[in-house]
Amino acid sequence: MREPLALAVAQPECVAGGVAANARAHAEMVRAAEARLVIFPELSLTGYELDTPLLAAGDPRLAPLAEACAEMGSVALAGAPVEGEDGRPHIAMLAFDGGGARVAYRKMWLGAAEAVRFGPGAEPAVIDVDGWRIGLAICKDTGVREHATATAAHGIDVYAAGVLETASEAPLLEKRARRIAMEHGIWVAVASFAGSTGGGYAPAAGRSAIWSPDGLAMVQAGPDVGELARAVLT
Repeated sequence: MREPLALAVAQPECVAGGVAANARAHAEMVRAAEARLVIFPELSLTGYELDTPLLAAGDPRLAPLAEACAEMGSVALAGAPVEGEDGRPHIAMLAFDGGGARVAYRKMWLGAAEAVRFGPGAEPAVIDVDGWRIGLAICKDTGVREHATATAAHGIDVYAAGVLETASEAPLLEKRARRIAMEHGIWVAVASFAGSTGGGYAPAAGRSAIWSPDGLAMVQAGPDVGELARAVLT
């Protein structure tokens, strides 16, 4: 029998392009969450600044986040622009733990402005956290049925997404999450950017939440920077 999974979705303060400051803000939220898995929004380490320099997983500015994960025994999923194995830039999700960071997933479905600079990821991705299979998604992925279906086919327990939506799009975000949960019988955890960032997101939606497999929102944060929502999955 696997142990229950303490999971949190977090809305850190984000400085445009301020990787070092953002990593410290992420680290603070990992400590506050006291969770085994902490999920952050799309491009949370840089902000939605599509011309920001690419990040390497080993960038020393990210060390505070890895250190917080080591201290708390946490795994953190944070958003950043990275270079792919194909040599193209990608919008990605980095996985942090006490051993450092690695690129865990590259966004498959891009918005029009994103596709000018970034390439799409090639395939779904799943990570294992204490026997829980976590399927990964970034923003627009959540609105494409094919993505959730292909990811769920890997036998996942949780669909974990980092997103960025405007405040007016918050109901759409909830609708997508409920649909994914009920169609596939899985937990859905969405970390949604709060505050203001590039691309005209002023303000972003916030309201990060965790939905049960029957589509009920178990916990939900408010719209403000610095909030988080935490649940224990059994």
